[in-house]
Amino acid sequence: MSTEVESYKIQKMVELLAPKLTRQVVGSLVGCVHCGMCHETCHYVMTHPDDPKMTPSYKADQLRKLFKRHYDWTGRVFPGWVGAKPPTRDVDLDELKDIAFGTCTNCRRCTFNCPMGVDTATLNRIMRGLLTQVGVMPEGVRVVSKDTWELGNQMGVLKEDYVETLEWLSEELVMELDDERATIPIDKVGANIVYTINPREVKYDPRTISEAALIFYAAAEDWTMPSWGWDQTNFGLFSGDDAMGAASYRHLQEKNAELGSQRLVISECGHGYRSTRCEGPNWSKTDQDFVMESSVMTMLRYIKEGRIVVDKTKNSDPVTFHDSCNNARSCGFYEEPRELLKLVCTDFQEMYPNRTENYCCTGGGGAMSMSEYTPRRLVSAKVKADQIAETGAKVVVTSCHNCVDGLGDLIRHYKLDCQVKQLVHLVANALVLEECAISKIPKEKPVPEPVPEPVQEPVVIPVEIPADRVKIADALSGRRILIVEDEEDTRIFLATLLQDAGAVTLEAVDGDEAIATARAEKPDLITLDLSMPGKDGVEAFIEIRNDPDIRDIPVCIVTGHPEFRKVIYDRPVRPPEGYMDKPVIEEDLVANLRRILETSRAEGS
Repeated sequence: MSTEVESYKIQKMVELLAPKLTRQVVGSLVGCVHCGMCHETCHYVMTHPDDPKMTPSYKADQLRKLFKRHYDWTGRVFPGWVGAKPPTRDVDLDELKDIAFGTCTNCRRCTFNCPMGVDTATLNRIMRGLLTQVGVMPEGVRVVSKDTWELGNQMGVLKEDYVETLEWLSEELVMELDDERATIPIDKVGANIVYTINPREVKYDPRTISEAALIFYAAAEDWTMPSWGWDQTNFGLFSGDDAMGAASYRHLQEKNAELGSQRLVISECGHGYRSTRCEGPNWSKTDQDFVMESSVMTMLRYIKEGRIVVDKTKNSDPVTFHDSCNNARSCGFYEEPRELLKLVCTDFQEMYPNRTENYCCTGGGGAMSMSEYTPRRLVSAKVKADQIAETGAKVVVTSCHNCVDGLGDLIRHYKLDCQVKQLVHLVANALVLEECAISKIPKEKPVPEPVPEPVQEPVVIPVEIPADRVKIADALSGRRILIVEDEEDTRIFLATLLQDAGAVTLEAVDGDEAIATARAEKPDLITLDLSMPGKDGVEAFIEIRNDPDIRDIPVCIVTGHPEFRKVIYDRPVRPPEGYMDKPVIEEDLVANLRRILETSRAEGS
């Protein structure tokens, strides 16, 4: 492998590429003959015909240049002849970012139309992953990735907000149906089904949760929703970060095992279905010992088994169906939605082309999180807008939340006379509850609650509150603390909190700056985040521990990283002096830091 690279980041990308060079990937890297057949399949090319940078082969060539220069012998011997001219400067990486994230939704339509079988979308995802690993990514991707690592879901929904939303949805459904059996169970052990959702549902569209709950109720299903490990979407698919993809999948896997369920049902989401059912076991390198299925399959099975009864005349508007790229092209999942659709509506008509040849909604590949590319995305959406308009449909049905947002954007932008719905909406609307399975099970008569006997009020003994929890002021008086945190809001919060406690604070936004500041300033303590662009907290921590000048500075990890113990304690260096989970509790953080400082001072003396 050649190492003639000027930029440290590009050198890192070259190193990270090596384990990804499987037989299939190398086949795609060397198999392209630049015939141009992929060009006419791409919605970006169709709407930007004069820009060669939009062509799929050009996008894939960016990774080929890196591969040929450093791994293919022809590129090392004859670099100019085979086009082995990868970037060598950090400034060139912004252009690569624009290409990998801003001109491709990884829809794989070009892949299916390549006569050589070149998987251009996979090559583009690898390039995204390499860029992400060195901290070069759109701001939206960085935020979503951080939320996924630290809070366990890609939209940063707090557990308290998630559970509270499920509880009020449950209360509303019980009141509407006047039946206590219509509750939404949370963390029910031994249920037949664990139902997982897209964070968009709890944050922006909770009606989909209510409609799914109504269908489970009608089918008399024994089901539950998990309080943790409920995000079936997986941004690792879009960012190219296999480690994050594996961690997100394991959340679902471990929670499902904890609840003792044999069936995990995935709400209508294309990339959630693909990343959970088709990619997750590969990323995590774990066995799958339970059934995973889309809720589309679940609803279709209920109708076939007679557990729910529907009246298709309740959905009489003309409808068409949009195939999610990840469902159709990547998972071969396109007939079941149509079968279900024909059972719950009266006027279904195809759009053309469809199934594996369908055009992307333009919201795939994480595009909805990258606002800087919205104008370009909406220009490319003209292809999809024309396709929908030709059907004359009033409702576009899709089994994907990304597609709901992508289609909603283009419908508004091009002023189409239609709306977007999902199959769960149509099935819930078509239910005939008095004929469903739940109607055959008599309600249990309520048992009156016993009147409690009066009891003597207990004597309350005041508990002495530790001094370090009474007040924050002066708890860290005169101490110099280095805060390493890339999230500006969190950094400001921590700095303000520690300054209120009397500390003098220093700040760093990544691993390199943290090490440089620690060497120059020799702070009394370092608070260290783990998930950061560029040199992350794990790399910085190891370097600190191996540096004789700063190895004795106590370190407190402040993170929401779900794999914290594995990535820190499995290292051949002294473990950190402390850690705190995000979001932090103010008094606990100050008390923890004070204990670390006092313990370190006592050991030093």
